[in-house]
Amino acid sequence: MINIHLPDGSVRSFEHSVTVAQVASNIGSGLARAALAGRVDGRLVDLSHTIDHDVQLAIVTDKDPESLEIIRHSTAHLLAHAVKELFPEAQVTIGPVIENGFFYDFSYQRAFTTEDLELIEQRMAILANQDFKIQREEMERDAAINYFKGLGEAYKAEIITSIPSTETLSLYRQGGFVDLCRGPHVPSTSKLKVFKLTHVAGAYWRGDSKNEMLTRVYGTAWTKKEDLEAYLFRIAEAEKRDHRRLGKQLDLFHIQDEAPGMVFWHPKGWALWQAVEQYMRQVYRNNGYQEIRCPQILDRTLWEKSGHWENFQKNMFTTESEARDFAIKPMNCPGHVQVFNQGLRSYRELPLRYGEFGSCHRNEPSGSLHGVMRVRAFTQDDGHIFCTEEQIQAEVLAFIKLLQRVYQDFGFDDIQYKLATRPAQRVGSDAIWDKAESALENALQSTGVHFERLPGEGAFYGPKIEFHLRDSIGRTWQCGTIQADFSMPGRLGAEYVAEDNSKQVPVMLHRAVLGSLERFIGILIEHYAGAMPLWLSPVQVVVATITSNQALYAEELVNTLKEKGFRAIADLRNEKINYKIRAHSMDKVPYQIIVGDKEMASQTVSVRGRADKDLGIMTQEALLALLQQESLFVKTF
Repeated sequence: MINIHLPDGSVRSFEHSVTVAQVASNIGSGLARAALAGRVDGRLVDLSHTIDHDVQLAIVTDKDPESLEIIRHSTAHLLAHAVKELFPEAQVTIGPVIENGFFYDFSYQRAFTTEDLELIEQRMAILANQDFKIQREEMERDAAINYFKGLGEAYKAEIITSIPSTETLSLYRQGGFVDLCRGPHVPSTSKLKVFKLTHVAGAYWRGDSKNEMLTRVYGTAWTKKEDLEAYLFRIAEAEKRDHRRLGKQLDLFHIQDEAPGMVFWHPKGWALWQAVEQYMRQVYRNNGYQEIRCPQILDRTLWEKSGHWENFQKNMFTTESEARDFAIKPMNCPGHVQVFNQGLRSYRELPLRYGEFGSCHRNEPSGSLHGVMRVRAFTQDDGHIFCTEEQIQAEVLAFIKLLQRVYQDFGFDDIQYKLATRPAQRVGSDAIWDKAESALENALQSTGVHFERLPGEGAFYGPKIEFHLRDSIGRTWQCGTIQADFSMPGRLGAEYVAEDNSKQVPVMLHRAVLGSLERFIGILIEHYAGAMPLWLSPVQVVVATITSNQALYAEELVNTLKEKGFRAIADLRNEKINYKIRAHSMDKVPYQIIVGDKEMASQTVSVRGRADKDLGIMTQEALLALLQQESLFVKTF
C-alpha cells in the first residue's frame, strides 16, 4: 500500500504505483483540470511522475508561486517550437527562465526582426490551442547526442557532450518538437494562454565573443491576463523612466568608451549627488559615526590577509610599482581595520563606528555594465562598526531603524528583509558562522519584521541582512546591507583590551544604507521619473523674467534664495515666457518663479509648481516659507 500525505493532513492510499495526475483526479475533477505539476517531498515534478512509495505530495496549480516558473519554462519551449515551424533551418540552443519571463537563443542566417516576433507569437498561440500533450522521455547521453545531430541541432548536441556519459537525460516532446530539458513542464500546450514576446537582442554562444552571435528572443508569461497587462505597463513605464535617457535629457551625466563603466557627472548631476552625499553625511553625524578616508591602492599582502585576493581577485584592478604588487580597492573594509588598529583600543571605546564615502573599483564584465546602475568605478556610503558580541543585536537594531528612516526620507516605504547565509566559498570556521548567523537572525526577529532566508548567498567573510526597497512602479532593488564578520578583524590583527585586561578580537559589522551612490541615484531617477522632490532637485527654483526690464529684480531674488541655501538660477533669456516655462517644465524644475513689471513693482512673485500648477501671487517671504517648509525634514534627521 502506498500512502500519499497531502498538505491538508489527509492521506490517500493506493495499492499500486500511481502518477501525480492520477492522484489529482482521485482528489477531484476540478483539481485534475487545474493541475500543472506536483511537489513530491519538496521536489517539483511533472504530472506524469510515478509515485511508488510513501511521499508528501502537493498538487501545483496556477495559484501556487512555483507555477509561474513552470509556465515560463514551458512557454520558452513553445517559442522554440514556433520558431522551428516558421524557420526550419534555425537551430535551438538554450532557453532558461529569467526574472519575469524567459528567453531562447537561436542560430539563424539572420537576426530576427520585430515583424518576425509578431509571426512567432501568432504561431505560438496556434500551437497552444492545438493542445499538444507535453511528454517526458529519457535517453542515454550518447544516444541523445546522435539524435540531435540527426536533427541538425549541432548546438544541442554540443551541450549534451559536456554532460557526463553516465547520465540519463530527459527530453520533452510536444507535437513534432523535441527539446532537451530537466523539467518539469505543464501537461499540455493548452495551459499556456497568457504570454508576450517583448524584444530581441544579440548574444554570443556560451557568452564568448569569439563564438557566433546568436539571436536572443525575450518573452514573458503569466497565469492571468491582467497580470500580463500590469507587467507590460510596468515595462513601458520603466522605458520612459530609464535613467540613461533621463540622464541625457536632464543633463546629469554621461558615459563614454574611453572610460567604460565610469561616470562623467555634469554640474546638475553632481548637484544631485551632493544632495544625497551631504544628507548621508548628516546621518553619520547624528548617529555616532566618525567619517574617515582611506587610500585607493593597497599592497597585495593586505588583500591576501583579508581574504580578498583569494576570493575576489578576478574582480580587482591591479598595478605594480618598484617590484611590489598593489590592488585598487574593490571594498573599503581592510582600510577601516587599519584605522582601528592605530593605537591601543579599550572596550570602553566600543562600539566604534566609522563611515566613509569610499571610492571603489571592480573589474565587472563589459557586457554587464548598465548606465550608472552597474559600473566599474563607484562610491559607497560605507560604514564599519567595531563592537563586542554582546553589542551586535543592539547595533543591528539601531541600524535597521536608521535605514528605515533614510529610505522613508528618499520616498521608499516598502522594504523587504532577507537573511543571506554562508556560501560554499568562505573564510572562517563553521562555529564562527553559526555565531554570526544566529546574531543577525535574533536581531531581525526582535524587530518583528517578516524576513526571507537566502541560503548560500552571504559574503565570503560573513552572513548578511539585505534590505530591498520597492520603487514607484513595483520593482525591487537591493541597496542596504549589514554583515556580521567574525573573521576579517582577526585576520588583520584587530584587537581591544577587554574589561578583564585580556586581548579580544572585535566583531566587525559591515553596513551600507544606499550601497553604491551611483546605483542609488539611478534608482532615484527612475523612481521619480526625473522629477525629484525639492531637496534633491539639481535646480530647485528658476526665476524667469517676462522682459529684460525685470533682470535686476530676478537676480536679486536668486541671490536671496541662494543665501537661504536653495539651488536657484535666473532665466534672463530674450525668449517668450511660455517658451521658458515649457523648457523648465521639461527639465522637471520643482518651482518656476515668474516676474514681470507688476511683480517687480509690488515686490512679489508669481509661482508655478510642477504639472503647470499655478500657486498664484505671493510675497518673497511667503515663497521662502513655502520652500523652507518643503525641505525642512532633511535638516531635522
